[in-house]
Amino acid sequence: MEMMNSFDIRQTFLDFFKEKGHVIVPGAPIVIKNDPTLLFTNAGMNQFKDFFLGNKKAPDTRVADTQKCLRVSGKHNDLEEVGVDTYHHTMFEMLGNWSFGDYFKKEAIEWSWELLTERYKLDKSRLYVTYFEGDAKENLGKDEDAYNEWKKWISEERILPGNKKDNFWEMGDTGPCGPCSEIHYDGRSDEERKLVDGATLINKDNPQVIEIWNNVFMEFNRLKDGSLQPLPARHVDTGMGFERLVRVIQGGQSNYDTDVFTGTIAEVEKITGKKYDFGDSKQAVAFRVLADHIRAIAFTIADGQLPSNTGAGYVIRRILRRAVRYYYSYLDYKQPLLFQLLPLLAKQFENVFPELPHQLDFVTKVVKEEEDSFLRTLDKGLKKIDEIIADSKSSGVVNGKETFELFDTYGFPVDLTRLIAVENNLSVDEAGFNAEMQLQKNRSRAATAVDTEDWVILDEHSPNEFVGYDTLEVKSKITRYRKVKAKGKEAYQLVLNVTPFYAESGGQVGDTGELQIGDFRLQIVNTKKENNLIIHFADELPVDVGGEIIATVDVNKRLQTAAHHTATHLLHAALRNVLGKHVAQKGSLVSEEHLRFDFSHFAKVTDEELQKIELIVNEKIRENIPVVIKEMPKDEAVALGAMALFGEKYGDIVRVVIIDPKYSIELCGGTHAGATGELGFFKIKHEAAVAAGVRRIEAVSGKAAEELIHEQFTAVNAIREVLKNPKDVLKAVENIVADNSELKKKIESLEAKQLTALKEKLLAKAAHINGTDFIGEIVEVSNADALKKLCFDLKSSLPFTEAGNSYLVVLAANIEGKANVAVMLDETLAAKGFEAAKIIKEHIAPLIKGGGGGQKTLATAGGQDASNLDEVIEKVKGLLK
Repeated sequence: MEMMNSFDIRQTFLDFFKEKGHVIVPGAPIVIKNDPTLLFTNAGMNQFKDFFLGNKKAPDTRVADTQKCLRVSGKHNDLEEVGVDTYHHTMFEMLGNWSFGDYFKKEAIEWSWELLTERYKLDKSRLYVTYFEGDAKENLGKDEDAYNEWKKWISEERILPGNKKDNFWEMGDTGPCGPCSEIHYDGRSDEERKLVDGATLINKDNPQVIEIWNNVFMEFNRLKDGSLQPLPARHVDTGMGFERLVRVIQGGQSNYDTDVFTGTIAEVEKITGKKYDFGDSKQAVAFRVLADHIRAIAFTIADGQLPSNTGAGYVIRRILRRAVRYYYSYLDYKQPLLFQLLPLLAKQFENVFPELPHQLDFVTKVVKEEEDSFLRTLDKGLKKIDEIIADSKSSGVVNGKETFELFDTYGFPVDLTRLIAVENNLSVDEAGFNAEMQLQKNRSRAATAVDTEDWVILDEHSPNEFVGYDTLEVKSKITRYRKVKAKGKEAYQLVLNVTPFYAESGGQVGDTGELQIGDFRLQIVNTKKENNLIIHFADELPVDVGGEIIATVDVNKRLQTAAHHTATHLLHAALRNVLGKHVAQKGSLVSEEHLRFDFSHFAKVTDEELQKIELIVNEKIRENIPVVIKEMPKDEAVALGAMALFGEKYGDIVRVVIIDPKYSIELCGGTHAGATGELGFFKIKHEAAVAAGVRRIEAVSGKAAEELIHEQFTAVNAIREVLKNPKDVLKAVENIVADNSELKKKIESLEAKQLTALKEKLLAKAAHINGTDFIGEIVEVSNADALKKLCFDLKSSLPFTEAGNSYLVVLAANIEGKANVAVMLDETLAAKGFEAAKIIKEHIAPLIKGGGGGQKTLATAGGQDASNLDEVIEKVKGLLK
């Protein structure tokens, strides 16, 4: 029998479950939206979380798919093992089948056995299964049902009990969970199997005895207080690691031996001229790291997450920089490499995950710029870490301050420093690093941690219906609420059974307004989505939470926001018209004040192009085109030409916004104007770069555009009046700028002459005190830079420096009522403890009520009190006496 390739293995899984009555659905984007508990999709069940919780009814009770997952943050974090071992990955595919309140343990176990042994023809003697043994602390008993079902298919000595760590699956600290039953495969040789029973190696991190499939039986919801609450219905959630499955079917000793990765490894060999040796050398690990990491980087960017210094973006930057360091240090490749692997990767997955091939140019640009950026600091950073490692040998620990310096100055993520430290038999003081990081956060912003209590549920089975497309006022009731604490303040989140409030989504801000309960009016300050629940934010809670409510949206804000959303669609189409069809939305913000639109483009948009874009949008506004909104099947919408955003999850039925079928058709859940004429006027405020290959336009329409034009005209008229109403305002301003530049040059020339004369006077006043030549004087200069320049001029002219004498210069000036001081001295004095920065800090700063600093031989200070400058001079002079 011919060995199956990875594409056929994946397709066999999907076809098998289709035969069992499952609907094959597309996987969710790898980047999570509207769920504060997760940054990335880390399991196939993430997109179905609402079905498990009972917040939403599943349209199909049986589904299957392949899902891109990322496990490099939070509870599930495999980054440290990736490349070092042969079976952990950052991004991996999870093949999964689900039952939402339909079949349960019997069918899930039977079908998993049938697929593995009859379709994939795996050796039954190499398979082991586990079940949950129970947990007394959780008051959970042994999973007898799973155990008894497995007895029908496999001998009892290969059915093994597992503890809570291995056989009770939880998505995070809170959320759906339940007992699970894993299937493990023993890939060792027959000789090894005879020597050691495979049952003793299950979940023992043996690289050849690995878990390939997990059947999770979702029965509970883990609450914030740690307790388990039964779910409204029981579900099946299975996950089979695709890369591991391919490995065992293809008979590999490593996931990297399969056709999932061999193409990438061969490409790295071709680029670097190095050979992959399949072993544990640093070079071999580097090959595996690159083959793994490029997938996580590429698909996450394709799904809309750009590398950055915070949140999900920083996770991607960490992965990328880890990869760069491996090829730089262990493959001796000193230029960008990762971006060269993208065409191969896009081709490999073109029929599975088309988002990468469709955005190949954009993703390539982003990855290359990220590599270039890190390579610029990597060499200096590696030299710095070599120094740190040498200094840390005695203690065995890289301290927190140095770890933070590597992060803050050289861009080294802490896990990269940890990796290099471990390679040198050192550890990292991560508590110290975290303390330094917290100090930085405290310096830059107040803590923003949010403490959220569990929901108080008033009506568990009530709908959560949005009716705000058709009405801005509706009768409703509160179905659940919870208290939140943020920045020391208490607030509340409310869920209604029916609401006209639009929840922040698709770039559009959430609605505000009020809830009226009898005579009580409760202000809603924001509306957001969390796991498809529409949540209303309020500063207080009504006394009668169970009473009837009249929910009313702020009409003016909604209308202005809707106008800006329609303007965004007009702008998007105009950009594609002027710049090219490569333009794709990469982010947006739509509010009542303005719109912000991020899009893929590789050059600055010229003034001429911006003018063309504005003209097109305003022409469409004047045409007063009706904004037609239809709901239709997704396939029909795509056939119509509707633009869908990569990284967004769409249902089978989608909402399509049409502004002239020949101009703009987009999938969009936002609110819009009835016709383009309602926008009145459109004006671009500015355009700029925000990331590699991403530009941003900020613009206004409607009332906000009127206000901008009025503001600009008022400013121009005011300038005209100040300039005595010239015929050509621009020419008049240009003349003033030219005159100002000429005057500055003359002033600088005069100041230079004054400084020269002042320098000669100061040299004449030099005094000799205890072997040191001292100059101390209050001088008249126009700025602090002139004070420093005078110090340097004195140094180059001091006759006693030629004789090797020590010198100390202190100059002070009252500049616009504020004290400015400069201290300069020679290396000999500095070696004796007379350090300039120390003198500033200890002796001068207190006298002038200010602060400052600098180097050992030159330091400056500034302060609010200029009345003690004479005392400053005497204080420094006294140090020599």
